[in-house]
Amino acid sequence: MMPIGIGVISFAKRFALPVSIAVGTAAYLLFSRLEPLEPIGDVAGPLLQGSLPFLLFILLFVTFCKIELREMMPRTWHFILQAIRIGMATLMVWLITLAGEPSTKIILEGVFICIICPTAAAAPVVAERLGGSISSLTIYTIMANIITAVAVPLMFPLVEQDADMDFLESMLMVLGRVTAVLVVPLVLALVCRRVVPRLTDYIRARKNLGFYLWNVNLAIVTGVTWQGILAAEVSGDVLCLLLLLPLLVTFLQFAIGKAVGRPYGDSITAGQALGQKNTVVGIWLTITFLNPLAAVAPGAYVLWQNMVNAWQLWYHDKHGRLPF
Repeated sequence: MMPIGIGVISFAKRFALPVSIAVGTAAYLLFSRLEPLEPIGDVAGPLLQGSLPFLLFILLFVTFCKIELREMMPRTWHFILQAIRIGMATLMVWLITLAGEPSTKIILEGVFICIICPTAAAAPVVAERLGGSISSLTIYTIMANIITAVAVPLMFPLVEQDADMDFLESMLMVLGRVTAVLVVPLVLALVCRRVVPRLTDYIRARKNLGFYLWNVNLAIVTGVTWQGILAAEVSGDVLCLLLLLPLLVTFLQFAIGKAVGRPYGDSITAGQALGQKNTVVGIWLTITFLNPLAAVAPGAYVLWQNMVNAWQLWYHDKHGRLPF
């Protein structure tokens, strides 16, 4: 019979993403809702939230150490998915301009931001575990962020008439974040492969290191997400739609990505490319330029996308392939 401690560790490894979500949820509720623990939460919460960029930087550096530079070439499906993403976002902008009720507009803005969000910088971590290509997804992620930096200043004034956006300033703001979080660790990893190959060889030998770092990141992001959801001052029906519609968008984007990538032998990578979103950027963009209440939708999306990731990982580990 397996000892209890080993059984718990085995369970945590098999269901790492749901465990991280559960831990982040429980920690937030305990330290924000139980009066004796609130002072600890008031101190620890901002510290953990502030550590996210650092954790993400380390996570991406570890992941990028495994990249083969010769594989970092744009592929046909990269451009197809970008066109689909912008096309879907444009359709949402049109629907928003037709919306009459303020509550309807909030809901549509939430769906729009879930679509226009660029690919998550950490998407290659999950793609690697599923058998996808880190290099291909990294190139796509960089493309997605650059295109988002151009599309956001063009689309947001149409979505929210009061959005005070200077095109160049907004574009440079988004590109600055992309450079700090995505490009710098990529360049550092490539330099280290040349200068200190022993370090990168050591990191590459630890196959699951990036994945475990992502689980720590996810637990913190989950707590931040619940904070935004529970603080939202919207009616019950609007809140339900802001929570549930992102689930449909999640399935839709993963499915479209896989369908587009399948003819090119890149179904896994393309699915993660379109489905796994940088919702932190989405929440920031919504709060800064759109109706802040719509930020509930990208907050919900981060939970749904990681439940989809958890299901894919479980299925892949059990059957050696993905369900679709």
